[in-house]
Amino acid sequence: MKLLLTHAYFLFEDPKEQQIMKPYAPLGLLYLSSHLRNKGFDVEIYDSTFGSRNELFQLLRCGPPAVVGVYANLMTRVNALEIIRSARESGWTVIVGGPEPANYPEQYLDSGADVVIVGEGELALESFLRCSAHREAWSSIGGLVYRTADGQLVTTESAPLIKDLDAQPWPDRDQIDMPRYLDTWRKFHGKGSVSLITARGCPYRCNWCSHSVYGMTHRRRSPNAVVNEVEWILERYNPDMLWLADDVFTIHHGWLFEFAAEMRRRRLSIPFECITRADRVNEKVARTLADLRCFRVWIGSESGSQRILNAMQRGVTVDQVRSAVHLCKSYGIETGMFLMWGYDGEEIEDIELTVEHAKACQPDVCFTTVSYPIKGTPYYERVSSRLITLGKWTETTDREIRIKGRHSRRFYQHADELLKSELSQTPDPTRTLAAREGLRMTRDEVEA
Repeated sequence: MKLLLTHAYFLFEDPKEQQIMKPYAPLGLLYLSSHLRNKGFDVEIYDSTFGSRNELFQLLRCGPPAVVGVYANLMTRVNALEIIRSARESGWTVIVGGPEPANYPEQYLDSGADVVIVGEGELALESFLRCSAHREAWSSIGGLVYRTADGQLVTTESAPLIKDLDAQPWPDRDQIDMPRYLDTWRKFHGKGSVSLITARGCPYRCNWCSHSVYGMTHRRRSPNAVVNEVEWILERYNPDMLWLADDVFTIHHGWLFEFAAEMRRRRLSIPFECITRADRVNEKVARTLADLRCFRVWIGSESGSQRILNAMQRGVTVDQVRSAVHLCKSYGIETGMFLMWGYDGEEIEDIELTVEHAKACQPDVCFTTVSYPIKGTPYYERVSSRLITLGKWTETTDREIRIKGRHSRRFYQHADELLKSELSQTPDPTRTLAAREGLRMTRDEVEA
C-alpha cells in the first residue's frame, strides 16, 4: 500500500520564519518513513517546508488516492485542515497525528480525518496500514481514535512505545531535499546545520508543557548509536554545525560522558547547540559540553520569580538558573534563555524580578513569549473556565485563545520593552522609565 506523508508547515507563508530562516527537516515524518519503509511499505514524503499548498493539492488530486498521513501541531492547524479537505475530496484515506490532533481528536475527525493517531506513531501507523481496509480490526490497534459507520467515537488503548530506539532506522533524510536546508542556512547565516535527536520524551512535569506524544516517558539511544549517526551525517552532508533537538540533552550525565568519550575516540568534532534544564548542569557537564564544542546552550528559565516557578511546577530555582548560565559562560558557551510572561497569578513585581534575573544572568540570547494554555495540560485545566476563543476552531490556533482577567497584550509589550532596555549594552534610562510607566498604566487593562 502506498502512503504519502506530509506536514502542514509552509516556510514561504511564514513571515516571521522568513526573517529568521533557520529551517530544520521534519524529523518526526522522517522517522515514520524510515520505520515503515524498513517494514516493506511504499512510502513517499511531500516536504511542505519548501513546497506550496497548491503543489501539494495538485499531487493529491492527481493521485492515485491511497493513504495520506498529515502531521499537525499547534501552529499548523488551519493548514492541516485544508490538506485534510483536499485529500478527502480526492478520495484519500486520511490519517492525522502529532501533538495537536491528540488533543482535539473529535474536531479532526469532524473535519474529515478518518483516523487520529494519539501518541508515538510508528507502531500504531504500521498496524493500521496492515489492516486499513478492515475497519473491524481497528479496535485492536493501540493509539487510534476514529468513528464507526454509525458515528460512534472509538478510542483504543494507548499506543505502544518503541522499546529499543537503537533498533530503529535513522530518519529518512535522503527522501527530502536536505541540501536545500543546508543551502538556506548557509545563505542567511554562513553555516549549514542538521538536526538529530538522542532521546524521546521528557519526564519532568512543568504544568504548561504538553506530553501528548510520548507521555511522561524518557527513552535514550545508546551513546554509540548516536555517534554512529553523527559520523554518518558528517560524511553524508558535511554540515557546519548540529542541532541536538532533545527536550533536555544533558538529562543523564553518565550518558553524556560516554557520548563525549566515544566522540573523542573516533576523533569527531563539530559545533552544536542544545537545550537543557538548569538543574542538569554542573561544572563537569559544562566542561564536557565545551570539550564537545557545544557553542550554545538553551536554558528554560521562564521566570525570575520563585513563586511563579513553583506555580509552574518547574522543579528548578532561580539560583540554579543563574548558576547554570554562569557555568556555561565560564567555559565559553553562549547561553540562550526562554522567558514566559503572563503565567496565572503573575504581577508587576514578578515581572520586575524576571528582569532583574535576566540582568544577573546576561544571556547572549533571550526570547520571551506570553503563556498560552495547551489542551491536555494542567495549566489548561486550571484556566479552562476563563478561556475566550477569538474565532472558529477551524480558523484559529490555541495561540489565539485569551484568558479572561489576565493582563492585556499591551501590558506584556511593555514588559518586553523593559526587558530589552535593561539588557541593552547601553541601557537608556528614559526607555526604561517609559516601559515601567507603561506597565503601571496598563496594570488594570485585562482580557475581557
